[in-house]
Amino acid sequence: MIAVKPEVEILDMADYQTILEKIERIGRVCYKSEDRIGEGTAEKFIAGIIKSGHESVIEHESVTVKVTCDRGVTHEIVRHRIASYSQESTRYCNYSKDKFGNQISVIDIATGFHYDLDDPGDRRKYEIWTAAMESAERYYFEMLEAGASAQEARSILPNSLKTEIVMTMNLREWRHFLKLRLSGGAHPQIREVSQQILEVFRQKLPVFFQDIQVSLEK
Repeated sequence: MIAVKPEVEILDMADYQTILEKIERIGRVCYKSEDRIGEGTAEKFIAGIIKSGHESVIEHESVTVKVTCDRGVTHEIVRHRIASYSQESTRYCNYSKDKFGNQISVIDIATGFHYDLDDPGDRRKYEIWTAAMESAERYYFEMLEAGASAQEARSILPNSLKTEIVMTMNLREWRHFLKLRLSGGAHPQIREVSQQILEVFRQKLPVFFQDIQVSLEK
């Protein structure tokens, strides 16, 4: 068994300037102000329509992200229905095979929940979790050795199992997703993934995500 950290990777995103020009051109149709398109007008225009709540305009552009997280987190991710998803399948992936390193991978619980492993309480919780993950792996392999198919043996696999999910959302839905999943009431591990996504989006698509806040409540 190997414990890994969550990751995000952008798989498909147009050039920022191309997106700006596209969204401005589309948005100005609503106001018949195409004649006002000029050098450097796009960001100001888009910032204005987002501030005014006219976010339907930004639905015309989408971004595809691959998220590596645990299966518990993906159960929450797929509740966002205005999206397309493709996920690693435990029916067809046999983790006893060489390409998986002959072991299961799990998302390290200590990172998402900010365990202090010098603290006796956190250390004890981490030890219990680790033992449970190792036990799940052992019995999963025993099922396979007994002749079970991957789709039979997967019933033993834990929520902490590492999985990869590719998600495509339009920019408006990404904003909605991040506002919900960065709130104080969100699960710590989905907050962790969402913060990684927001950091990338703020860097690559600033005008669309600069106003999204990370709640300090946990």
